[in-house]
Amino acid sequence: MMERIREGTNSLAVKIILSLIIFSFAFAGVGSYLAGGSNPPAATVGDKEISRAELDRAYQNERARMQQQAGEQFNQLLGNPEYVKRFRQNILDRMINDLLLEQAASELGLRVSDAQVKAAIRAMPQFRQGGQFNNDRYQAALRQTGMSADEFANYMRTDLMRQQLVNGLQGSGFVLPSELENLYRLEAQSRQVRTITLPVADFAEQVSLTDDELEAYYQANRDDYIQPRMVKVAYVELTGEGLANEVQVSDEAIATYYQENQSQYGSQERRKVSHILIEGTGDEAKAKAQQALERLNQGAAFAALAKEMSDDTFSAEQGGSLDWIEPDVMDPAFENAAYALSEKGDVSGLVQSDFGYHIIRLDDIDPADVTPLAEVKDDIRAELQQARAADRFYAQSTTLAEVAFEEANGLEPAADAVNSKVQYTDYFALDAATGLMARPQIQQALDSYDVRENGLNSELIELSGEHAIVVRLDDVKPEKQLSFAEVKDQVRETLAAEKGQEQAKETAGDLIAQLEESGEVTGSDYTFSAPITLNRVSQQQAVAELAFSLPQPASDNASYGVTQNRQGDVVVVALDKVMVPEVPDISPQSQMAARVQRAMSNMSLSATLQALREEVDVTYAESDTQ
Repeated sequence: MMERIREGTNSLAVKIILSLIIFSFAFAGVGSYLAGGSNPPAATVGDKEISRAELDRAYQNERARMQQQAGEQFNQLLGNPEYVKRFRQNILDRMINDLLLEQAASELGLRVSDAQVKAAIRAMPQFRQGGQFNNDRYQAALRQTGMSADEFANYMRTDLMRQQLVNGLQGSGFVLPSELENLYRLEAQSRQVRTITLPVADFAEQVSLTDDELEAYYQANRDDYIQPRMVKVAYVELTGEGLANEVQVSDEAIATYYQENQSQYGSQERRKVSHILIEGTGDEAKAKAQQALERLNQGAAFAALAKEMSDDTFSAEQGGSLDWIEPDVMDPAFENAAYALSEKGDVSGLVQSDFGYHIIRLDDIDPADVTPLAEVKDDIRAELQQARAADRFYAQSTTLAEVAFEEANGLEPAADAVNSKVQYTDYFALDAATGLMARPQIQQALDSYDVRENGLNSELIELSGEHAIVVRLDDVKPEKQLSFAEVKDQVRETLAAEKGQEQAKETAGDLIAQLEESGEVTGSDYTFSAPITLNRVSQQQAVAELAFSLPQPASDNASYGVTQNRQGDVVVVALDKVMVPEVPDISPQSQMAARVQRAMSNMSLSATLQALREEVDVTYAESDTQ
């Protein structure tokens, strides 16, 4: 098999493939052979260690995946140290679980054959193109990771062995038909109710309160009437988008860029080739390759000879086919020979590369197709603006950081240094910040000792790829106790609402007492709503939860209860009827059965992992403990 291909695989496609491979095996320990040093491990599982380098690598891979998936929302979470700690701990726990399963699988004698490993590699979507295994992608990924085919296969073997155990655990549970029927009855059940809503505001309006009552409530709840520390923030902000609007790009620059990067604006010539590889560079390998060439010249079929003699086992199975190749991807000697062939069906002589001796056949040509400059001019202008803005952003952010540090008692010098201006917020409480000031990184900076106590500028805060800011406290209003006079109206509103709610609940209790005694409400203006049917998922969630907790009504008597809706109003609920649907024939292959099976499988796996943790000594490093 071809073991390496030429470097030059810095394309986006290869990077995506590489990231997927790394993520897939991050928790299985791929790349651990690169780790060195004598730092204490992040965790010890029995007699096996998980190094800090392995944990760091897994953390970086998972963080990159989440950033690609969740974008700015995830970046904001990373500004919270507690979240980062939990995130990192979860990754370590997953690595420990993988190691526990690996050890258990080994003790059980589970094995994975070479054929299973090969089939798994060929089935990996990262290595497939057009529905088929793509050897170029596979070799490029190996090259980028610095792994040999054998090393990658060993990691695949470990992962497959562990998956055998997991599949066995998850496949051992089963669901009885009676369990599915009972679950269906519970989930599909609906309940018919009537309601009386008692608006708390109506009761609050009737509450009469004296000044003495208000002041007594204020004194008993003084902590509720403290104005928090209020801050006014000054800041200097830099964004790549803002700088891009200031960048001018000439037509000459666009034309030059187009000429130097035409490969970006069309397709390069591609060639589809097949080859026969004889590994090795010695006389014996050359003689064997020469023998293959002579047989071709004597009329032997290329595909049949490739299957018989080629050492590239993956392509040999396809008659030597390597699919399409592009310039600057393959080994230079191989590539030069492939592009020297002029007609479909032409066969090269012996071509020596780092892998051995090749015989190459040209199967097809896909000509280059370059888009005219006029069609891509605006795109190039935007790209150059963005690139130049990025350069300016990083230069200015460096300047901003340096000047803000050197002139730490004010932001005007830093703003002048980057041709910007100092902006100011209104007063706000840190825990009630909105917009830009609510970003976790900014919150941390504003609460740091140098900013909070010494009144200095913050360090440069990088909010995203091309968004940075420096902040300082322009003014601070300390926390203070608000006087009774300042909050009297607020106290009146709060106390009236509390008493109104108490009265509404008392009224609801009286109504239920009447209903349970006579089955009807008398002597009041309250009437039930028309009957409504609720299932377990309802917009009236509080009413639904109460309805499904009430006992099934006996004969013609309803069951009653009290709850509060989202608005805080008190609601009397009468449960009139429980409707249980007829249970259909539930196939073991139904979605419900699959859902229950998944839940049971996960419980089985969790129980196994818990048992393994109790049997095996798992030790966390002090800084990585939960």
